[in-house]
Amino acid sequence: MATAPRPFALRLRRALLGLLAAAAVAGPVVGAASPVDVPAPRPTAPATLNSVDSASLQARYAATRRDIEAAKRAAAELGNGRRAAALEAMTAGGRHFLSFDGRNGGRAVEAYGDLSRAERIAVLVPGADVTVDNYWRLRAGAKALRKQLPPRSTVIAWLGYRTPSTVSLASANTERGSAAAQALSAFLRQLGSALPEVNTSLVCHSYGTVVCAHAASRSDAKDIILCGSPGTGYDDVGALHTRATVWAGRGSDDWVADVPHLRLGLGLTEIGLGTDPLSSGFGATGFDAGDGGHSDYFKPGSVSLRNIALIVAGQPPARSSSGEHLA
Repeated sequence: MATAPRPFALRLRRALLGLLAAAAVAGPVVGAASPVDVPAPRPTAPATLNSVDSASLQARYAATRRDIEAAKRAAAELGNGRRAAALEAMTAGGRHFLSFDGRNGGRAVEAYGDLSRAERIAVLVPGADVTVDNYWRLRAGAKALRKQLPPRSTVIAWLGYRTPSTVSLASANTERGSAAAQALSAFLRQLGSALPEVNTSLVCHSYGTVVCAHAASRSDAKDIILCGSPGTGYDDVGALHTRATVWAGRGSDDWVADVPHLRLGLGLTEIGLGTDPLSSGFGATGFDAGDGGHSDYFKPGSVSLRNIALIVAGQPPARSSSGEHLA
């Protein structure tokens, strides 16, 4: 009588079949699953962040607010109520957008905290399915992280790329992440030039870890924090060519644990994101991410949020050490 497969083997087999099935159907569905392209005016705010003194920032925030309002009017005129409502929320008083572009699915970069007086900055890079239409998801995480940080800290929510749909070929290879890394690197260079003495951390979630890994060699970040990573496209930390400390954490209930860590050639593209960042061979420093799921890393009161905040603040995370919790 054959021995029944172990639970892990069953999960691995199911995940592999799901990944291959997703790749097979991704081509036909990726267009339907992507964010709605709502025509929007060209931004008027300066594209380059040259200065972060108080007066310059206030002028920038006012310009981006006007750009968001213009995009909102365009969406309303086209009858896209969902986009108009999302943009209405983004124009609420006290919001500090460093940049906004409503075209091609939408891009937005927002600061939480006084950037002109910042001593520490955390740049939060989201993963799949985060769009202008559901920007509140990224905002909630950024606000929660900011509340955990010491004074004179700023969190920047960086929706600077068109995130892939979870069920798509784009989320199963590094192409979009590599392209997005160019925009992230450019933003980090501008930030570093304007605030050369500030300690910057990259806080990267899910597919956002691919973006951060590809930007690592062009960043002066002190820490790169990988949360719920399905893989980065690199075999190990050494391949990132960074002086930053690379951290990796995953909640015990995160389905990403069942994603096969492989890379397969499929003609002109690949499928799979390679080595598990929590494996000992990858070489990241582990941190305890608690028992949460894939969307819980920035949940108020969570172990993961507390430890991410400690790392950004330059302190060791609780109950973790180099290699702990790594397979």
